[in-house]
Formats: sequence, structure tokens, C-alpha cells
Amino acid sequence: MPQNKEPGPSVKDDELYEKLRDEGNSKEKSARIANAAARDGRSAVGQKGGSSDAYEEWTVDDLRERAAELDIEGRSDMRKDELIEALRDH
Repeated sequence: MPQNKEPGPSVKDDELYEKLRDEGNSKEKSARIANAAARDGRSAVGQKGGSSDAYEEWTVDDLRERAAELDIEGRSDMRKDELIEALRDH
């Protein structure tokens, strides 16, 4: 059965919604971001977001966990500086 790709009437920025879905985001997250962008403007939404310590402040275990999420090969043999470089290059 073909799936309907239309986001539905509750999504206010269809173009952004589709882009976010194509990037692999969930329907809920894509709709939430698209609606915020339609309400507040795309640049305002782009300025929001969390903050994180610099990679230099992370533990090696945390860096390896993040590298695993990004499927970076060879991470288990990398030193901290190599992990940071691989994460930044990804």
C-alpha cells in the first residue's frame, strides 16, 4: 500500500517538513520544527537549540559513544584527540 507523503493540514511549512523527514527526522520532530519555523521564522528557529561542552571537555567514553551513534569506524582504537578530529570531520 503506497504511503501518503503529505504531512497533513497541521503542518504549516510543508517544504521544511519534507526536508527534515528526508534527513531522517521523525514525523513528530519534523512537524514541530516546521510549525515553529512558520510561526517564528526559520532564522529564529535556527538560533534555538541546546548547548554542549566542547569535545575537549568530554570523556573518552562519551566521545566513543557519540562516535558509535555516528557509526565512525575504528573508534575503539582511537585516542581522545583522534576521536575529536573524527567527530568534527564527520
